[in-house]
Amino acid sequence: MSSCETLIRHARVFDGSGAADLVADVAIDGDRIAAIGAGLALDAQNEIDAEGLALGPGFIDVHTHDDLAAIERPQMTPKISQGVTTVIVGNCGISASPVDLRRGFPDPMNLLGDAASFRYPNFALYIDAIRLARPAVNVAALIGHTALRNNHMDRLDRSATGAEISAMRAQLQDALDCGALGLSTGLAYLSAYSASTGEVMELARPLAAAGAVYATHMRSESDAIRDAMEEAFSVGRQTRVPVVISHLKCAGIANWGRSAEVLTALETARDAQRAGCDCYPYAASSSTLDVRQVDERVKIRITWSSPHPEVAGRMLAEIAAAWNTTQLDAARMLRPAGAIYHSMDEADMRRILRHPATMIGSDGLPCDPLPHPRLWGTFPRVLGRYCREEGLIPLAEAVHKMTGMPAQRFGIAQRGLIREGFFADLTLFDPAKIIDTATFAEPMRPALGIAGVWVNGVLAYNAQGPTNARQGRFVPRGSTGWIQ
Repeated sequence: MSSCETLIRHARVFDGSGAADLVADVAIDGDRIAAIGAGLALDAQNEIDAEGLALGPGFIDVHTHDDLAAIERPQMTPKISQGVTTVIVGNCGISASPVDLRRGFPDPMNLLGDAASFRYPNFALYIDAIRLARPAVNVAALIGHTALRNNHMDRLDRSATGAEISAMRAQLQDALDCGALGLSTGLAYLSAYSASTGEVMELARPLAAAGAVYATHMRSESDAIRDAMEEAFSVGRQTRVPVVISHLKCAGIANWGRSAEVLTALETARDAQRAGCDCYPYAASSSTLDVRQVDERVKIRITWSSPHPEVAGRMLAEIAAAWNTTQLDAARMLRPAGAIYHSMDEADMRRILRHPATMIGSDGLPCDPLPHPRLWGTFPRVLGRYCREEGLIPLAEAVHKMTGMPAQRFGIAQRGLIREGFFADLTLFDPAKIIDTATFAEPMRPALGIAGVWVNGVLAYNAQGPTNARQGRFVPRGSTGWIQ
């Protein structure tokens, strides 16, 4: 090969493995990385001098709710602008497919979009929609337990029968056969809270043969977190399936300081089974407004409300005072609604973030009119604030948490590492300048320091913004190579 389409010269290459960076040139031809080395003697249609810049694999956002956004807003600017080239959708038990809403539209399915947007009763139709939309980023998908329950159960405040579990398993198997990554649950939500551990275990049994994973928003992230962790690990042990604990946290003021205990439990489990977690770099969560989480000691910001849209952006305490009522009663009057809960301790979050088992996931809500800033800022915040400014995580390790680790855990083949022959998903950034700019007051602001983002060999984003070239694909499940 004497020529290539794009040649990135003199970059500090962080290959995604966690190894130290090396200065090298990287050549892209078609949708693949064609060559890596110092002083490559190649002619290129596009040559970029990356002196002083870092080049990593494109970031993989392991925890998203971009299921419908990737189809309806395929520019995917919140993600591509922070260097993300692949999103994993279908988390927290809610997925866009397979979905049949004839039995109802339970909370929190509304986090993904309105009812009319759910048009994919089988997973093959969802794959077709992704291919037709051709989003700016790649899409890989989990299948949501709550979605399956709603397809086959007349009500969700009970555990499923054997026949209902069989029907759910058939839909899950069909999706696995089409390339789904695995199963997700959202057991903390009322739509799945009544599901027994046995129901989840029986539903998860096909995952092992498929080489798939089990990701869980656990039954509790507060007082009963240790019991919830043991439930998650028991599902993995009994079914011989890797477990990913979603957005691991210690929620609620009474649980601040428990991260060391929680991580010890994770480490103990990892001695006997494949287990890990993801985390976002903020001490605040965001979801639908749940009256069970209302605590007058915790700041809660309302992001939307169906009966009272005029209060979006205001604090629940302020709304309650204006209405001359308690925060709990105000929350009841606001629902259905969305909320940001400042219910975590920064020290706990940092301890979880830096743990070797932790991947990075945004958990951003693209349909929220006033989203948590994690939607736009997660990855640059880790690299800028927690790597450069605070030295919490070495840069090579942080890139690994965003790239090689998730690719191997979820079975995303030939991505997540800078290797010859791998897909050319690449992010070029300035390690001295990269930082998030999104805030709780102004959450939809792009990060600084992203110089270039290539998806399947096509430049999708640069320092000037989106290029409007979209080459994202549906990414089917490959072989998992679990990293402990």
